[in-house]
Amino acid sequence: MMRTPKAALFLLPVLSGVLFLAPLVAGGGEALFPTERTDLNPKDRKRVESVTRPASDFSKPEQFERMPAGAATSKAIVNGDAFSHFSANLTFAEEETFKLGNALFTKLWVSSPSSTQASDGLGPLFNARACQSCHLKDGRGHPPEGSTDATSMFLRLARPARTEEEKRAIANHEKLNFADATYGEQLQDAAVPGLKSEGRMQITYEETPVTLGDGEVVSLRKPTYSVSDLAYGPLEADVTLSPRVSPPMIGMGLIQAIHEADILAKADPDDIDHDGISGRPAFVRDHRTGGLKLGRFGFKAQNASIRDQTASAFAGDLGISTPDRPVSHGDCTEAQTACLAMPTGVQPRLGDTEAPDPVLDLVSFYSENLAVPLRRDLDDPTVLHGKEMFYQAGCTSCHTPKFVTRRDAGNKAHSFQLVWPYSDFLLHDMGDGLADGQQVGVADGREWRTQPLWGIGLTQTVNGHTFFLHDGRARNLTEAILWHGGEATKARDAFAALPKDDRAALIKFLESL
Repeated sequence: MMRTPKAALFLLPVLSGVLFLAPLVAGGGEALFPTERTDLNPKDRKRVESVTRPASDFSKPEQFERMPAGAATSKAIVNGDAFSHFSANLTFAEEETFKLGNALFTKLWVSSPSSTQASDGLGPLFNARACQSCHLKDGRGHPPEGSTDATSMFLRLARPARTEEEKRAIANHEKLNFADATYGEQLQDAAVPGLKSEGRMQITYEETPVTLGDGEVVSLRKPTYSVSDLAYGPLEADVTLSPRVSPPMIGMGLIQAIHEADILAKADPDDIDHDGISGRPAFVRDHRTGGLKLGRFGFKAQNASIRDQTASAFAGDLGISTPDRPVSHGDCTEAQTACLAMPTGVQPRLGDTEAPDPVLDLVSFYSENLAVPLRRDLDDPTVLHGKEMFYQAGCTSCHTPKFVTRRDAGNKAHSFQLVWPYSDFLLHDMGDGLADGQQVGVADGREWRTQPLWGIGLTQTVNGHTFFLHDGRARNLTEAILWHGGEATKARDAFAALPKDDRAALIKFLESL
């Protein structure tokens, strides 16, 4: 059943905690977001409608399917560097900008004071010394399997709103949630010399068997998270721990270039079509302007732009201040007086932050233009059959295969490209199994943004592992699917009921993405 577009509708949390449907309008009564695309002429609109129509013939690949990022797709040889190439349609001058951004992305920051003044300012509390330390080879992070290295995984700390004023702040999109009074927004397990790190993330797993329709048994590992060696006293009683592994970086600029109307048209918060899927958009504030924007980056769509995402990572993960987040002591709180007394890396001759312009611009540009690799084996009969099973199971209800980016994108390389991210970029209730209990803006403790699937089949090649989901609990794609619950229960159960060969075909299709 086709959904009725509801691009100008969204859910507002009211003070009682009840959710209601309301039009997203400005004070003058005009919609803040367009109900249809404003960048297309009638001829373009027909082309877009035709090329984004869901697949119905699974006997052969769709036209242009081999190029998941359109003209930006990387045709480089597939190896461990498959996620680190620049968009194929950048200009020569943009390639230089990309390489400068790459140098800053891989740069190791040091503590202050230092003789390398352009590189100091790390921390004082931090999780990593470089962006690349978390986003390993621009790919997917992992839990600390078999070692104590948790660099590419950390714990977000947050408590719910306690007062009417705090509830209003969330309702007005002024706050995403509220940090722990002592430890801040995330647990930093590293610190500069002379300062204690905050603590250590602890993970224990419980194996749970799941029997599939044909009798095959799959074991899922359920994680439990805690914190040890807290250096500054206890966490607040109502603070939740939400684990995150670093997501892959490819295709982000193209995601940013998808028109809001195309994403909002797929929202169905009241499940009007009664298909059990009720995706809803996340609305957040732009870090610089304060304007209301559509969130599309982060596990709970808490950032509207790559620049916002990048500035947040500089501040929280590295403790580096930028013009957008001028916090030179990073995530240090008022309770951490020793942290606030440490020197910063601000050099007045360079600027009033530790990463002054153009550092944030360059790293953002780099992040916007990491290319999506070519599809592989897309004409293999088993892959084509797996694609059909993917559709039949209902996976495309959330993992929307394709979009055409806006004609008026900020970068010509991202403009009017047919892209295949396999995501609707909406928030969905994923059930108790994946719930972290942590509210992030309009996203509650059971909701997650649909993760893009492009490049997922190269995780082993690039990162040497197959750990999936927000915390890496799934050890392979089968486990990742079986962890789906909530709105995805019907699709998960359809997968579990498939014969073994059909399940294997669906997995092979995912591995071709």
